[in-house]
Amino acid sequence: MRWGILGTGFISHAMLSAIRDSDGSAATMLCGRNETALAELSAQYGIQHSTTDQAELFANPEVDAIYIALPNHLHRAATEAAMAAGKPVLCEKSLTTTMEDAKALIASVQAANIFFAEGLMYLAHPFMQQLVTVLRDPSVGDLRSVSGFYAADIWQVVNPAGGGTLYNLGCYPASLLHLVVQTMCGEEAFATRSIAAHGNIGKDSTLQDASVSVRFDNGVLANLMSTDGHGMAHEFTIVTTKGTLRFATNPWLPVAGENKMIWQPYEGPARDIMVETKHDAFYHQTKMVERALVAGHKEASRPSPRLSDSLEIMQFLTEWEAAAHGMGTPQ
Repeated sequence: MRWGILGTGFISHAMLSAIRDSDGSAATMLCGRNETALAELSAQYGIQHSTTDQAELFANPEVDAIYIALPNHLHRAATEAAMAAGKPVLCEKSLTTTMEDAKALIASVQAANIFFAEGLMYLAHPFMQQLVTVLRDPSVGDLRSVSGFYAADIWQVVNPAGGGTLYNLGCYPASLLHLVVQTMCGEEAFATRSIAAHGNIGKDSTLQDASVSVRFDNGVLANLMSTDGHGMAHEFTIVTTKGTLRFATNPWLPVAGENKMIWQPYEGPARDIMVETKHDAFYHQTKMVERALVAGHKEASRPSPRLSDSLEIMQFLTEWEAAAHGMGTPQ
């Protein structure tokens, strides 16, 4: 599968490395505004063709699929243009920064009837498939609550137009909460909820710290927190009627090597759940797209986000953002 890469930021390096490692993919063209960055990436990954013109990328018959690595406020326009050119798309998270853009993006995908997936890359890793298997085991019990946070001091290197911490980092615990609730409580459970949120506004006038408390209509509770203003830390714990399941390694950056969860029943010893692979999440995401296109699918399969999943996650993020802004204070 011949990839065209739109964007020259750091995330493009991760995807280009994954494409290079896959025997089913190759990068054939790069597109970006920065000619120096284009030249450097082309030399590093041995790519013969580059352009500063998106239209040229989308029109290239030697490009089978597009990877959109642009800032998230540009995702809608780039996806619509790629769909109009008949190109399947893998688009970086978050889907967009507003529900208006999210709905328009998905509408363009459905009208074109072409494959699209949001690049929540960690969901394609076998670590997440193992999580789903564990959560479906009756011995784990019924879901009662979830807590999680993601913290990374990155606000100075991200585009303020991208919407702040929720769309840079909060989308990770939000999407994992979505997968857990959907897996353990059914497809419809995530959408029926009430939320309360707080936040702090950072120096770039976006939400830098944000927390949310959720009660789903089935009684399940959740508390999430996200910050792009300090730290490099992660935590995610699932509480059931039979015990707790905690991630010992970063669930949102599963690695090539060992990834670990710990199941601690209320009675009896803890059990380590290990998933070891030779490749990282970006590689597994690349393979997911390859398989989907070979099979003629128009969207990803779970645990990766389907179109409806991406919209539900975006709806949650926009509700969280609105509630947090209502209680936000400058820092």
